[in-house]
Amino acid sequence: MKRFVWMLVLMSFVFAGCTPAAAPAPAAPQPAEPAVLTVMTHDSFAVSEEVVAAFEEANQVKVIFLKSGDSGSALNRAILTKGNPQADVFYGVDNTFLSRALKEDIFEPYDSPLLEKIPAEFRADAQNRALPVDFGDVCLNYDIAALEAKGLAVPQSLDDLIRPEYRGLLVVENPAVSSPGLAFLLATVAQYGEEGYLEYWKKLRANETAVVSDWTTAYYTNFSGSSGKGPQPLVVSYASSPAAEVVFADPPVDEAITGSVTAPGTCFRQIEFVGILKGTSNRALAEKFVDYMLSAPFQEDMPLQMFVYPVNSEAKLPEVYEKYAQQAQQPAQLDPERIAAHRDAWIQAWDEAVLR
Repeated sequence: MKRFVWMLVLMSFVFAGCTPAAAPAPAAPQPAEPAVLTVMTHDSFAVSEEVVAAFEEANQVKVIFLKSGDSGSALNRAILTKGNPQADVFYGVDNTFLSRALKEDIFEPYDSPLLEKIPAEFRADAQNRALPVDFGDVCLNYDIAALEAKGLAVPQSLDDLIRPEYRGLLVVENPAVSSPGLAFLLATVAQYGEEGYLEYWKKLRANETAVVSDWTTAYYTNFSGSSGKGPQPLVVSYASSPAAEVVFADPPVDEAITGSVTAPGTCFRQIEFVGILKGTSNRALAEKFVDYMLSAPFQEDMPLQMFVYPVNSEAKLPEVYEKYAQQAQQPAQLDPERIAAHRDAWIQAWDEAVLR
């Protein structure tokens, strides 16, 4: 009887166009969302999309770059948010501000295995809280054709710049707001000492040296060798700038139209560092990204992105660097601790002596 009742029920479903409910199929597994790694940088940071994509794919991560102003502004932001960082990694503090970053204790130590490929001269922190990534020499640049037209030799010392034949021919940046401006100021401190650098600057001003707020104005407005075709054929810029002029020349050129003065004591070497921000919740991924920045693929990408030199001794330079860029063999040097202790006082004294 029970079997007969069950048959009637089954037939009623069939005639009604229905079938007994089937067990639901298991849901297809959804792909996991990639992790997110945030890297705080200065505004001048640049990297090829394919280089970032390779890291993202290899580590199943999305990298976000948080640009935060110039180097000093970005460091201030990292300091103000320490303990509750807005990023996992910070890149871009240089040796002029390194001691401040270390004093504020914003980085976690990390002994990257890639450090063995980096010469000791670039490693400024024994605890490896800040690891070197790249370097660049802040040097005098000159307009080759303009100096030749004036019958002037390329200056080969800082003293040459105060000679009367170079009157009004140099433009520099304000060290209070410009990174290359500060680097050039430090070169003069290294050359003339704390007792003599201000006297040197007074002589520069008496020789009608122009002072502008930033590198962009100095290079692209005042400098005669750039697109601005300004009045000064000498400018404080970078040893790699002549190579950049060739890369971006329109129409293309076969010879550099600018050069760099790399004589002993005339340049100041800036070294940029990366560190894992204290308090990150992505420590393992942060370590991998630091390793990646120190590896050959990233290091070889930087010269044509940010026009800096790699610190990894195995990284190869592009051909345009080999042909047109120079490195200072004896750059001016100051201990980072000394810079940290006196930087603000040097800048204030410079402001009073030069701008007032």
